[in-house]
Amino acid sequence: MESTLKTIETGVSGLDELLNGGLITGRLYLVVGRAGTGKTLLGSEYLEEGLTNGDTTLFVHGEESADEILANAASFGIDLTGTEFLDLGPDSGFFDGDSTYDLVDARDVESDRFIEEIRDAIEEINPDRVLLDPISQLQYIEPSEYQFRRRLISFMRFLKGRGTTVIATKTDEPSRADDEIRSLSDGIVELERGTGGRRITVPKHRGIGQRDGTHGLEITASGLEIHPSLIPEPNERTFGPELLSAGVDELDALLEGGLECGTATFISGPTGVGKTTTAMQFLSAAATRGGSPVAYLFEESPKTFLHRAEAIGIPIREQRAADELSIVPVEPLTLSPEAFARQVADRIDADGTKLVVIDGVDGYKVSIQGEQVELGRKLHALIRYLKNRNVAVILVDETDQITGIPSASSANISYIADNILFVNYVEVDGALEKGIGVLKKRAGRFERTMREFEITPDGIAVGEPFSGISGLLEGTPRLDLTHDDGR
Repeated sequence: MESTLKTIETGVSGLDELLNGGLITGRLYLVVGRAGTGKTLLGSEYLEEGLTNGDTTLFVHGEESADEILANAASFGIDLTGTEFLDLGPDSGFFDGDSTYDLVDARDVESDRFIEEIRDAIEEINPDRVLLDPISQLQYIEPSEYQFRRRLISFMRFLKGRGTTVIATKTDEPSRADDEIRSLSDGIVELERGTGGRRITVPKHRGIGQRDGTHGLEITASGLEIHPSLIPEPNERTFGPELLSAGVDELDALLEGGLECGTATFISGPTGVGKTTTAMQFLSAAATRGGSPVAYLFEESPKTFLHRAEAIGIPIREQRAADELSIVPVEPLTLSPEAFARQVADRIDADGTKLVVIDGVDGYKVSIQGEQVELGRKLHALIRYLKNRNVAVILVDETDQITGIPSASSANISYIADNILFVNYVEVDGALEKGIGVLKKRAGRFERTMREFEITPDGIAVGEPFSGISGLLEGTPRLDLTHDDGR
């Protein structure tokens, strides 16, 4: 049966993807949300899409006048010219002679006659698409919830019998009547607005199903924009030996040649130790090989990032000017995790990017809208997606401990790391020095030593392994006094 169901597009960016193709013709859909979540805006875009396709459209309203609706839609660039209006609000005349249909106050007529007038208007207009905003208008004219349910079933059958597709809006308020409307609707779209930003969920879509879970939602100058959660593609490729070199021989030696494409690497360590600088080195080296790498900056501006690279001789500014790499700043609290993930995925598709740098994990959690636990899941999904596309991912992650390594990462998503490269402070003979090493490399071998690490005016300098010293990972190295003769 599913193959015989005809669908129509909603006209709302991203919504059809959640609905597995769109709305099924001749069915009733309920859009639920608190005031200001975008219910009427969604319905207006749905009607405009119908007008674009040559459909006859009807806007049944009662809380705003037709002029107000047209003006509000126009402010988003939505043109509802050609839509018929049926006004269920109070203090209005009925069929005033133009293309706007008005009904008298429901308190002044019997409910039966009131519904008959609605039916007459719909039969005259013969709409393909109807927006009923809000559906609670029909509830107000019935003497009981039982009568409202009967009336709603009759009204739905009437519209379905004509092949009319209906979107009805309703303010989210738990009640028995709300449960009735939800039960009778063929599909439900829920809009939310909270501390985690705007979200959209489709819990129900009879016939063809829906994309489960919550998804990103934005209200932009041109209307609603929905960002479906990124679904990692099936990983059917053969894992290959393609390596991304750091361009520093000693650092590559630690990694037995470099980082594999299709893996996720955490560069962890305390503040100021050189994590971002190490990521810069990989970024620049990847640009030299033509991999179109991109760095997303959550914790500093491109101006600062480029100045720091220039100060130590890493040619990121020149490579950026030559379009060999990209630097993308992420403004705080402007994106949902889905919007950011889609932005990254689109770049991969457009540029064939081989390396993505996320600087840093804490900045992502602060800058992206959403709850902490949910953000971890979304970042995990993005990294899985990139890995399945054979893209190397580097995440800069800050730990709290100044010396020593009590944990591999500060993040609760470190389990997704294929590689963990750590940079840390060590105290040697009363002096504070830096060291670099590899704790984990899932896809290959690595050097099990800790090397001297320094940031110089000429870039990163990775020295010889620390020798004759133990306790480096504790942050308090000790000279090993054991000689070959056992003394």
